[in-house]
Amino acid sequence: MMRLKNVKQKTYQHINTSTYQHIPIMFTAKMKLADIVAANHNIILVLPRFGIPLGFGEKSVGEVCKAANVPVDFMLLICNLYTFDDYLPDINQLATTDMSMLVPYLKASHSYYTEERLPHIGKHINHIASRIEEKYGRVLKQFYADFRKEINDHFLSEEKIEFPKLLSLQQGVRKCRTAKSYSEKSHEELVDKLNDLTQIVYKYLPGNSLPEETMELVFDILQLSSDIQKHALVEEKILIPYINWLERSMK
Repeated sequence: MMRLKNVKQKTYQHINTSTYQHIPIMFTAKMKLADIVAANHNIILVLPRFGIPLGFGEKSVGEVCKAANVPVDFMLLICNLYTFDDYLPDINQLATTDMSMLVPYLKASHSYYTEERLPHIGKHINHIASRIEEKYGRVLKQFYADFRKEINDHFLSEEKIEFPKLLSLQQGVRKCRTAKSYSEKSHEELVDKLNDLTQIVYKYLPGNSLPEETMELVFDILQLSSDIQKHALVEEKILIPYINWLERSMK
């Protein structure tokens, strides 16, 4: 599941680049961004959420962030969280990180899911549903429609409650509602439903149902599920602890 136990940071020797095979630390501002992307290809999906385009050449993370006006410590926080399974920032690190881009980053992630990935998956589902027996196509389309509504409602709730709360706290204004109303369970339910959708596709659809496109659909869903799990970690282990820390600091 998505919750990770707190563990001690250790030497990471599993990164898939020769340059950083035995580094005793996380990613740093002096490392080349290209090397970090090579270590974890999923970082490619994160860069647009910072407004960072490709074509950064041999520039370091610090140089790229400076050019894009992105807080380098915050970007490294996200890249490390996306890459190292054992990495969870403590409150001291959150308190000393420039969090000015946290809400814009999370909103950009929501937009990526709702405006790009989900419509892309939906096109596959509608096309496959139109080519198979009606009873299978109807179940597939309805399950996906229900999931889209649930994830849209989830994002909307965050953007109406948690995000404005953080922005107010960052401006020194404390609101009455606390982040305790935030539920990690809803993230788990979203991932579980994506897993259920995958099961429907490869277990119950007829085997001759556009096999190449069906396989592409499965991989798209798996990639989205993996990304959403990391996104959930950002909210559960960065957003909510940071909100709670700001509230305590204002008492």
